[in-house]
Amino acid sequence: MAGGRRDVTDAPRRLKRGEETELTIEDFADRGKSIARVNGYVVFVDRAVPGERVRVRVTRSRRKYAEARIVGILEPSELRRTPLCEYFGSCGGCNWQHVSYEAQLQAKWKTVRDALTHHGGFGNVKVQPVIGADATYRYRNKMEFSFSANRWLAPHEIATGKPLDHSFALGLHVPGNHYKVLDLSECHLPPEEGEKVLCGMRGLAKRRGWKPWNIRTREGFLRHLVLRQASRLSEFMVNLVTFGHDPNRMAEVAEYLKSEHTAVTTFVNTINTGVAQTAYGEETHTVFGGGVIHDMIGHFRFVIGPNAFFQTNTYQAERLYLAALEAAYLKKSDLVYDLYCGTGTISVFVAPHARSVIGIESVPEAIENAKANALANGMSNLNFVCGDMPRVFTPAFVARHGQPDVVFADPPRAGMHPKVVAALRKIGPERIVYLSCNPRSQARDVALLGDGYEIESVQPVDLFPQTHHVENVLGLRRRIHG
Repeated sequence: MAGGRRDVTDAPRRLKRGEETELTIEDFADRGKSIARVNGYVVFVDRAVPGERVRVRVTRSRRKYAEARIVGILEPSELRRTPLCEYFGSCGGCNWQHVSYEAQLQAKWKTVRDALTHHGGFGNVKVQPVIGADATYRYRNKMEFSFSANRWLAPHEIATGKPLDHSFALGLHVPGNHYKVLDLSECHLPPEEGEKVLCGMRGLAKRRGWKPWNIRTREGFLRHLVLRQASRLSEFMVNLVTFGHDPNRMAEVAEYLKSEHTAVTTFVNTINTGVAQTAYGEETHTVFGGGVIHDMIGHFRFVIGPNAFFQTNTYQAERLYLAALEAAYLKKSDLVYDLYCGTGTISVFVAPHARSVIGIESVPEAIENAKANALANGMSNLNFVCGDMPRVFTPAFVARHGQPDVVFADPPRAGMHPKVVAALRKIGPERIVYLSCNPRSQARDVALLGDGYEIESVQPVDLFPQTHHVENVLGLRRRIHG
């Protein structure tokens, strides 16, 4: 050291792209990766497990860190498990099947704690243990599969040496790449009937010679297969997303579903003629059934349309909402605002405990579902407003509807718009309950609230076993100054 400055020779040696080395994995890192160090130089390793010794090849090299993939496992960790699905490692649906569930929960707890500490600047906050799921497979009530004219082969498929059709795929994407779709013959996230429909629809389409969507040429007919299956009621929706409407083909699909998959209660056809590779479209046709399904969270019944947001893990959603209710300390005299209310599930869930609930949401279809949900559950103290959140949620809105005692917020993954955070600071409700699937953006937003609020409770809930994602409930209370 000279003049208080660190000599460059003291800096850890940077690993080069393509270099191989042996590492001992220290801990889980963010976004499902694990971390190791080489003389202080950080290496993030995909699908490694803490406690094991691995040989890796560097895939990305930066000044302060590198990314690497496993070439061989020299000493496996006791936390490592054999993946259930043969596509694991290639498919983007799961990224933690190789990790024991207990270790998954601990890693998710660490994700929440680190987000609050490093991204929010909150040093002494107690994070409760993650509320785990009873079912770690077959838990998803919604799965969105993609059709593709450019099939991506998994390593185990290539290893067979058999000639394979590259021109048709129905499945999930390779992580981080929308051009690469695996042709899945199994998936352990939806109920078993969903897996059967997936395979059956592939067979029907290939027998009929219907062309899958080609993302490069923007040609083809079949774009997505969306399955929504109620967890507590016997209702099942198939939503086939196509480029254009073909009543004859839809009649064939309907006949097939009624004959071979009697669990299906409604079949809808969404038309997407746009460029965006999404399961949403310009119009939706109900081919048979009511065009919606229903499910229960707690004692409440909810209507779910083809494009409506509904928590994908019904049983864990109930635990999530119970945690939110506990964090709110609601009184019968409270006026509640529910920001980003979606189809009104939180609004309905908390309404019996409050004087009145006002839900705000930007999607018109979701607002219609929310109103139907309030009516179906006999709720008379609910009111829903449709509009863009930064424009709607303002002091002027509060002047018309009343000062909220409690605000629930369950924003998209990106978090709340800065204007919404600013409005919360100005309006100053006594309590805020912030639910999020992204602890980083959640911590950022709470930090932006300033010192006007203190964190009373932190309760993570696992809605997504076999993945690194976690939901978190923060209970906030306005500080009393002076």
